[in-house]
Amino acid sequence: MTIRVIVGEDSYLASEGIAHVLARADDIELVATHTDLETLTAAIAEEHPDVVLTDIRMPPTNSDEGIRLANTLRLTDPDIGVVVLSQHAEPAYATALLEGGSERRAYLLKERVKNAGELARALREVAEGGSMIDPTVVDSLLSSRRQREGSQLNVLTPRELEILGLIAEGRSNAAIAETLVLTKRAVERHINGIFMKLDLGDAEDVSRRVRAALLFLAEQPE
Repeated sequence: MTIRVIVGEDSYLASEGIAHVLARADDIELVATHTDLETLTAAIAEEHPDVVLTDIRMPPTNSDEGIRLANTLRLTDPDIGVVVLSQHAEPAYATALLEGGSERRAYLLKERVKNAGELARALREVAEGGSMIDPTVVDSLLSSRRQREGSQLNVLTPRELEILGLIAEGRSNAAIAETLVLTKRAVERHINGIFMKLDLGDAEDVSRRVRAALLFLAEQPE
């Protein structure tokens, strides 16, 4: 399957870099690149791509256009995935991106554009209905929240925090097991413990994973 991608990026150098990276992937087609929210939105409506790869900030306000676009598409075109790029690990934006659900959403740092494999993997994951959060975002939140008093996360063990961080990245149970060299059954036990400690025991499993990830991302580091 060819993944059709529309890019929203107002930096010429960044857009050229993205085009170069995508050209190296046989299963990804760059449909168009646009530099502002209005023309990007019009192109999405016309082309109906599989994934939109967009900067967070672009004209007209250079504030949170990428996040607002992602939230709009969740309502109007939920089958279109969105990979948001940022120059910095900004947990507030990550939380806003995922608060309606993590399906078909990814939050990456722009430095990942230098890594063709990572960017292509994010596009494929989102096109297939999955999600991804840059590990740098997760790491910065993990290190700060362990020291915050009153956080719900303080009830978790170091291993549970590690697993919750991987859940927030969008990893499956099998991927977590492989990363931590655990059995899948052990990972499932840890995750059930996380859900119970965070008082998420009654929701459906997918909903619990999203809510647990949002709890992890909800507090900004001081």
